[in-house]
Amino acid sequence: MAPDFGLPANARSETLAEVGEIETLRQIFPRLPRAAAELLGPGDDAAVLAAPDGRYVVTTDMMIHGPDFRAAWSTAHDLGWKAAMTNLADVAAMGARPTALVVAIAAPLDTPVEVLLGIADGLRDACAAAAPGCGVVGGDLSVSGTLTLAVTAFGDLEGRAPVTRAGARPGDTLAVAGTLGRAGAGIWLLFRDGVVRHGGDGAGDPDAVLGAALRREHPDLIEAQLAPSSPIASGVDAALGGATAMLDVSDGLVLDARRIAQASGCAIRLDPGAIAREARDLLDIDAIVGDHAADFVLAGGEDHALLATFPPGAALPEGFRPIGEAVPVPAGGRPDALVGDRPYDERAGWDPYADWDGHAG
Repeated sequence: MAPDFGLPANARSETLAEVGEIETLRQIFPRLPRAAAELLGPGDDAAVLAAPDGRYVVTTDMMIHGPDFRAAWSTAHDLGWKAAMTNLADVAAMGARPTALVVAIAAPLDTPVEVLLGIADGLRDACAAAAPGCGVVGGDLSVSGTLTLAVTAFGDLEGRAPVTRAGARPGDTLAVAGTLGRAGAGIWLLFRDGVVRHGGDGAGDPDAVLGAALRREHPDLIEAQLAPSSPIASGVDAALGGATAMLDVSDGLVLDARRIAQASGCAIRLDPGAIAREARDLLDIDAIVGDHAADFVLAGGEDHALLATFPPGAALPEGFRPIGEAVPVPAGGRPDALVGDRPYDERAGWDPYADWDGHAG
């Protein structure tokens, strides 16, 4: 049986199998946000978008029930919101302004239509909150045994050069906009307290779920994981402020800082004092993190903060705070992320091929 993502008992019970594709789309279209760049939107074989810059930033990301979300924890609105926000953050990390999304959804036949409508509402609300003028211009519906969302996002560079991962130079200031550690702490809490597993060895599928209660008790942490908010507008601000390199912190601060280091051919030194401040801030938000606070900041991931480097002495754009610097590669070393003068665990951060436990939830 397909998950209902916490729909109320009095919700309409029609499934995708009962309603069909045409009627489902008829109900979805009015809920989708229109894109300011849209010349021809949903309803034809393809959309047509204005491209005043002559170039487009394009990115895509999937969310699959199991490794990327759990129906036991998320609402349908959460799924749409997170699917939009994660893609908007990738566009912002290039210094571009998000303009349009294309969304494909594959779902089991017995999925309630209300689930897809909730996803559409989440897409709409995320675009309105983080990227006004960005809308959904098309997509596809299909059937699958596993609920899957695939989103492609487009962005406008507005005449600027893209900000890549490869431009950091020794002496540059490393700065971050957005939160660090909250989403990592949220997923830790959900796995620790959000499921009760059956079976004598405790290794069965999740059966009883406490996600809603956790969300009430630890709203900042759980919300950051299930419905993250990224400082999308800060991507353009960083580009205008002279950012030399930038990316979206999706897989963990150290892992993503290492990506800048490797692409730029330098080392990225995270300031231990700044990390300690970030850990204290996280602890002030929710004391449940305890002694894990610094590890969540360094390796938690999924906050979708923006990590950028700026020329030495440059004024940081509003919303960015210094957290380290780019430095030369140590003698005999290699481009890497360091905490102070020491490498951090290379296994830290999210790897979908190594970290999924095989359960759907």
